[in-house]
Amino acid sequence: MRLGAYPCKLLKKSKVKKMYAQDMISERHRHRYEYNNDYREQMEQQGLKIAGTSPDESLVEIVELENHPFFVGCQFHPEFKSRPNKPHPLFVELIAKSIK
Repeated sequence: MRLGAYPCKLLKKSKVKKMYAQDMISERHRHRYEYNNDYREQMEQQGLKIAGTSPDESLVEIVELENHPFFVGCQFHPEFKSRPNKPHPLFVELIAKSIK
C-alpha cells in the first residue's frame, strides 16, 4: 500500500503543469493499486497523455486527455491537501472549466 506523500514530476506540456505552475509536486496517497504499465504505450497511442510520473518515471501519477476541457485522472487524493481558504489546484480548475 502506498501511503503518505510522494513526489510527482509533471510533464512540461501538460494541463496539470499549468494548473500547478511547478515542475515537481508532492501529493498524498492512500491506495493499493497502480497504473498498469503493460498498457502504457497502448493508452498513449489512443490519446491518453501521461502528465505526471514518479521522478524515475516508473509510476504513472496523473493522466489527461488533450482535447477535453477537463479530463484529469490522478492516483493521489487531492482532497487531502485542499482547504476552504486554499483549494487544491485540480479543484480550482475543475470549477473554472465547469463554469464555462
